[in-house]
Amino acid sequence: MARCNNFLLLFFSISLFCCNQSGVGSENKTQEIVSVKNNTELTEPKQNIISDRFAVPAGYERKAVDINSFAYYLRNLPLKPAGSVVMYHDGNIKSELVYDAVVDMDIGKQDLQQCADAVMRLRGEYFYAQKEFEKISFVLTNGFRMDYTDWMQGNRLVVNGNKTHWSKSSTPSNTYKDFRRFMDVVFSYAGSLSLSKSLKPKNMKDIAIGDVFVHGGSPGHAVIVVDVAESKSGGKIFMIAQSYMPAQEIHILKNFGDDTLSPWYKNNIVDQLNSPQWSFPVTELKSFD
Repeated sequence: MARCNNFLLLFFSISLFCCNQSGVGSENKTQEIVSVKNNTELTEPKQNIISDRFAVPAGYERKAVDINSFAYYLRNLPLKPAGSVVMYHDGNIKSELVYDAVVDMDIGKQDLQQCADAVMRLRGEYFYAQKEFEKISFVLTNGFRMDYTDWMQGNRLVVNGNKTHWSKSSTPSNTYKDFRRFMDVVFSYAGSLSLSKSLKPKNMKDIAIGDVFVHGGSPGHAVIVVDVAESKSGGKIFMIAQSYMPAQEIHILKNFGDDTLSPWYKNNIVDQLNSPQWSFPVTELKSFD
């Protein structure tokens, strides 16, 4: 695959199957959709962000979140204009119409930023914007923890058999360009398996913005909760976003189980979350520390 380097051994190849293997996952779990009517009630957006684009259904309201929090960052992700299509890394268009909006964020030109990678990208972008560089840290498939603070000092990842270590081979830097290079390396060596192991289990009744549904494996997949609203009785609805394979722009998923709610999902799920391209048991809801 495009994201596989010749020197990678077996344990790194696991991360390549973040979303599927050839002929598995996207073909078996993708609904064949020719044309889907967008039933989402759109507000007249003051800005192209999630909280402005999507109205909350009657009986629910968004609870205030700290302006400096990861929840606020996700709820206010910039969106491409209404009607935009999801693009693959190579410039082709995603044919499955499983989304209500497209996040306005570059994905690069390589087949790297797939499903779990998109979750890590959002997490990294948030901490980079907050200048909390010491919190930009991801566990690779072999268990090695890759800290951005080490990268900033000019260290670069070296692979030797099944082992990895840092080698200071570059000039210390903290430019955004170098941050993106760091994330691309993370995408190459981490995936749904490593992400699943590094997160903590979460109960559906406590679902919150920033939580992740993740199935670690080959194939595996991950989607992230980007907004939540609550009712007076304590019920919750939530919105999820994903990337997929091959690498593609992050997008807000529809809810085909209830067109009147799309893209909102209710948290009263008993067995599994049925997203358009993957089904997650409720036990696969997890959260960051």
